[in-house]
Amino acid sequence: MDYIQFGRTGLKVSQLCLGTMSMGSSAWKGWVLDEGDSIPILRRALDLGITFFDMADWYSIGRNEEVVGRNLLRMSTRERLVLATKVYYPMSGDPNDRGLSRKHIAASIDRSLERLGTDYVDLYVIHAFDAETPVEETMEALNDTVRAGKVRYLGASTMYAWQFAKMNHAAASNGWAPFVNMQCQYNLLYREEEREMFPCCRDQGIAVTTFSPLARGFLAREAPTRRTEQDLFQEFYGDDIDREIGRRVREVAARRGVSPAHVAMAWVAGNANRNVPIVGAAKTAHLEVAVEALALELDAGERAFLDAPYRPRDEINDQNAVRRPRALHPG
Repeated sequence: MDYIQFGRTGLKVSQLCLGTMSMGSSAWKGWVLDEGDSIPILRRALDLGITFFDMADWYSIGRNEEVVGRNLLRMSTRERLVLATKVYYPMSGDPNDRGLSRKHIAASIDRSLERLGTDYVDLYVIHAFDAETPVEETMEALNDTVRAGKVRYLGASTMYAWQFAKMNHAAASNGWAPFVNMQCQYNLLYREEEREMFPCCRDQGIAVTTFSPLARGFLAREAPTRRTEQDLFQEFYGDDIDREIGRRVREVAARRGVSPAHVAMAWVAGNANRNVPIVGAAKTAHLEVAVEALALELDAGERAFLDAPYRPRDEINDQNAVRRPRALHPG
């Protein structure tokens, strides 16, 4: 496992980040692993050299942070770990227990730190854009978490490039801590971030982390899994063009003697749009495939073959949405 510079910061992170939405409480979602089943995956991640872990307060409504954070701290030193968590989505029925207001951010970071069992997080990410809160209020509140020593770096996820730029402009104008990371969805079936967000991040030296490299598992399977049968996000994928790209992934995999997951992951990890893939895992074998894929280099012909069927489609900018992004130019 190599360790790379995180944008223009001095932070070094592992080439892969373990996404832990699938760890916490099966009472939250049926496919989520409870603590006992999560521990072997966390231990194997550390064994493979992964030191970057992505969480969120909303995952299992807090239980995710408890299971992941506290177990990692039993297995490793705090200094070796790069821990990220997120804020935005509702944590209760209280109308102030959601969004990116000063009130919610101030309360949320303290609750996250308590659940994690640490006095700081390396990366604090806003889960989405909050249209109901002035960006200045959000950025000042986030800056306060940094100045208080509770957060080392700030990141954002799932928004339009103009929204991201607007928030960082507010930070720059007021001398506040900026976002140094954008976390966005990116895979062979969803490439809309190549239009605006990736060029913006390259220009500003902002680190990019990408989730769902296997398109919610669509590119790694031929039949639905327990998770995909229950996951409303699967409505994002599955039209004729998606199926053709999936077929091409399987064809390249067969020629290479590897699994479709290897090929789909290698396409993201080796992409000219430099990024740190966030990989999910329901078993240790999923981690091993992701690490192996780092060494799989797709040649220009293979990439062109995999890229060819893609067409523009709606951007996904609200993770609560469950409709499939339509092709903008079908045919």
